[in-house]
Amino acid sequence: APRFAILDPAYTMSVPKMQVISGAFDTLSHAMETYFGNSDQDNVSDDVALSIMRNTVVNMRRLLKNIDDIQVRGNLMWDSAMAENGILKVGRVTDFQAHQLEHQLGAYTDCNHGQGLAVIHPAYYRHIVKDAKEKFERFAKVVFGKDTAEAGVEALADFIKECGLPAKMGELKSKTEITPELLRNVADTCNVIKCNPRELSRDEIYEILMECM
Repeated sequence: APRFAILDPAYTMSVPKMQVISGAFDTLSHAMETYFGNSDQDNVSDDVALSIMRNTVVNMRRLLKNIDDIQVRGNLMWDSAMAENGILKVGRVTDFQAHQLEHQLGAYTDCNHGQGLAVIHPAYYRHIVKDAKEKFERFAKVVFGKDTAEAGVEALADFIKECGLPAKMGELKSKTEITPELLRNVADTCNVIKCNPRELSRDEIYEILMECM
């Protein structure tokens, strides 16, 4: 396995805007799913994760205004490295249920990974927001400047639309038609994470996926 990586945003300048935005949303997703795991509230990893989330959102907005800004691309590259180099996960459990749903959705379709996550996250968080109220309140305040947990989830949904990312299954570019039957298969075969704020039943997972239709 690689021991280190040399990060140079110059090599990303030819990557189209929507692909960068989609990849950056995956960065945001990794930070969110690390943060919302069942770990104690007062730890430095949570503070760092929130900072990465906030910075990713800020720079995604900057990228929408100027796709050729190499500083913004560099910021997003560093956000990505910090979100997934393992530092945030030290000594804690994580909630990667949304990733598990998207991985299985991707196995049945050819949808873009980051865009699939953008569709799934808001619906999933609407189901678990009451099970991790304090963490969602901090997320809402730090990342989106909102006062309540629920407002933070809706701000995330609005941000997804602001970025031009898909908000519903029908907006995903997939050669395979996404039907209720396909989503039932996703729900029945995906991994179910046990260390998220609340373990989901497969029926609730199907309900979440159907809310994304």
